[in-house]
Amino acid sequence: MFGIIRPCRHRLSEGLATSWTAHLCGLCLALRDDHGQLARVATNYDGLIISVLVEAQSERSGDWRRTAGPCPLRGMRTAPVAKGEGARLAAAVSLVLASAKVRDHIADRDGLLGRRPVAAAARRVAGSWDRKGASVGAGIGFDTAVLVDAVDRQTGIEALAGPGTPLLTVTEPTETATAAAFEHTAVLAGRPGNRAPLAEAGRLFGRLAHLLDAVEDLTADQVSGAWNPLTATGTGLAEARRLCDDAVHGIRLALREVEFTDAKLAHVLLVHELPRSVDRAFGTLGHVCATPAEGSYPPGGPYGPPRQNPYGGPYGNPYQNPHGDPYQNPYAPGGPGGGFPPPEPPRRRNWFTGCAIWTGLCCTCQLCCRNPYHDPWTGQPREGWCRGDCDCDCDCCDVCDCCECSCECCECVECCSGCN
Repeated sequence: MFGIIRPCRHRLSEGLATSWTAHLCGLCLALRDDHGQLARVATNYDGLIISVLVEAQSERSGDWRRTAGPCPLRGMRTAPVAKGEGARLAAAVSLVLASAKVRDHIADRDGLLGRRPVAAAARRVAGSWDRKGASVGAGIGFDTAVLVDAVDRQTGIEALAGPGTPLLTVTEPTETATAAAFEHTAVLAGRPGNRAPLAEAGRLFGRLAHLLDAVEDLTADQVSGAWNPLTATGTGLAEARRLCDDAVHGIRLALREVEFTDAKLAHVLLVHELPRSVDRAFGTLGHVCATPAEGSYPPGGPYGPPRQNPYGGPYGNPYQNPHGDPYQNPYAPGGPGGGFPPPEPPRRRNWFTGCAIWTGLCCTCQLCCRNPYHDPWTGQPREGWCRGDCDCDCDCCDVCDCCECSCECCECVECCSGCN
């Protein structure tokens, strides 16, 4: 999975989290159905925005979802997933742009792609993805040639860029490609009046994606000597941050001009999550929810200073417990109650049963992808190897800060019900 919009589940209500997963799984299955199993590696967090925008503008119907079979990423559970032209457009765009990313890695001789046999095979795969993406795009009225042309121009622009070249000259092809994809969502939804503002939002989204990718890769590119737009044009991080903040603000303004049917998820992803993506890339995230700053709670709270003893005078506490601490558990070990018996150790499965369950978890990728999975021997919850830590870099409820939005699409109760 790659992309700049990676919302933490703690910041989405149950309904929005289910909808987000439905679009992500819908993109993955559309890639499989239209382009084959290998194409599923092009699944990405940003591509599902296309599917979200189509649905957000469309009139409600009863055939927006279908039930997908068990998947390790969903803990081997079935789930409703998005289907239709929105998912197919997202798949076509993701596939063409993924093929461009493969060719870019080949040009940079990254990793295994620096070896000729592997690079030759990757070129064939990328060419096949271009053709398949063009075929599906044509079926829904979208000409992927604008994406391919943008990719081709990107290579030439990067070759000519140098110190003093405007950074926006380098990001222009990406902006053009994403503008075309965002604009076509209005066509599929039958909202021609939304084409212009969505094209503007897409252009700025492409700029933001390009810049954040450059910022995140800057240190690694400097070490390896790979091409990076910031070092090539001599642009500092302060200027890059200014351009990113301007793009985030421009997207918010553009979305105000779009007529939506139900914009809750699109609004949360493009208005609330994009600033977090910028903060994450530049390392300016706020404090983590689980570790509030000292003193942020009232006196006597778990992180604040202790309360003053109201009986701290010369005569002490007139209601003092004769056994010591007035709040001491009398049944604690060593207390007057004698303590509780030690808890029984958790039951463990035998070696053969645990190995059989472990094999099943491994063969279905649950050890890697499910979060959490249950230990085959003890039954304790464990984190999937590839799932990583929760991206809850927020103080959770600042998604409710809709002061600039004044939007019925946000509905703070809906946005923040997962935090309260």
